[in-house]
Amino acid sequence: MNSQRHGFFPDEVVLQILSRLPIKSLFRSKTVCKLWYRLVSDKYFIQLYNELAVKNSMLLVEVSESSGLKSSLICVDDQKGVCEFDLDFLKDRVKVRASCNGLLCCSSIPDKGVYYVCNPMTREFKLLPKSRERNVTRFYPDGEATLVGLACNLASQKFNVVLAGYHRTFGHRPDGTFKCMIYDSETNKWRKFITFQDDQFSHMNKNQVVFVNGALHWLTGGGCSCILVLDLEYDMWRKMSLPDELNCGMGNRFYLLESDGCLSVIQISDTWMKIWVLKDYVREEWRLVDTVSLRCIKGLVPGIFPICQTGEYVLLATHKQILVFHCKSRVWKEMYSVKNSSTLPLWYSAHAFRSTISSCH
Repeated sequence: MNSQRHGFFPDEVVLQILSRLPIKSLFRSKTVCKLWYRLVSDKYFIQLYNELAVKNSMLLVEVSESSGLKSSLICVDDQKGVCEFDLDFLKDRVKVRASCNGLLCCSSIPDKGVYYVCNPMTREFKLLPKSRERNVTRFYPDGEATLVGLACNLASQKFNVVLAGYHRTFGHRPDGTFKCMIYDSETNKWRKFITFQDDQFSHMNKNQVVFVNGALHWLTGGGCSCILVLDLEYDMWRKMSLPDELNCGMGNRFYLLESDGCLSVIQISDTWMKIWVLKDYVREEWRLVDTVSLRCIKGLVPGIFPICQTGEYVLLATHKQILVFHCKSRVWKEMYSVKNSSTLPLWYSAHAFRSTISSCH
């Protein structure tokens, strides 16, 4: 966009100011005048806004009433605090299955096999077409895909949804067949490929899917396993090693996150939290970047789970609380706590989130 002067400030200055507004405030600003409407609808501005937004990783958690019939989404932002919103614009009861660069992938609770991709900030959504395949409820053992992934490319404004899991032919026992279905927003179609896998995944392994370098990454379960990688360009699974220094002894837990565009592994023991970052993706070179004492939150350690991070902070969820650890000041702070009874622990439905202007169409 060419820099022009309108009123007191050039366009570029106005863009820089608007790019730092929360999305709700930004969309209200579009009604101020035709100039601002044009500015915030400009492709250059959308790119600028998203470039700033991806640097601010937030924690998104679903909080349910004790009846389990009504829930809301709580967004915890280290900079702006806590806000609440819902997904009522979907007109369906859904659960969040994956999050990537401002978009959420949600599955319908009453209708298995129905999936949505939405931007909860702009309230834009897309109902994904059903695959020509026989119903995806053939996934084993409970009719749900073992892995659900969402990959959103902010540069191209395209996204992929991945449903993968062990597949059972009707009337036959499961034989290790691992079916992967990939939705492409550009073609509005699904494609599939089949391999054989023997990996297992915990609930947190499934939730913490990371999209970097054009691929989706999941941590496999059971001791010091590995990272399962899905290359979306070549539709190919491969495996990546974890840091050699990981302590796989009893009492150690491991989590896969993203940190400023890089893969990160966090190890939690009774007294320490260690953070590794993958500095060289091709050579698989990990670097230990921080070692954090957990003594000051000792009572919470058995039930604490890291959800998202940047180089400056880590956001973690417990049964009832959301905490933040600031890496430079070494200070812990409570950001949110459940005031009413919740049906599930906060960590159970927590995802990393970014507030972007990503489109679903």
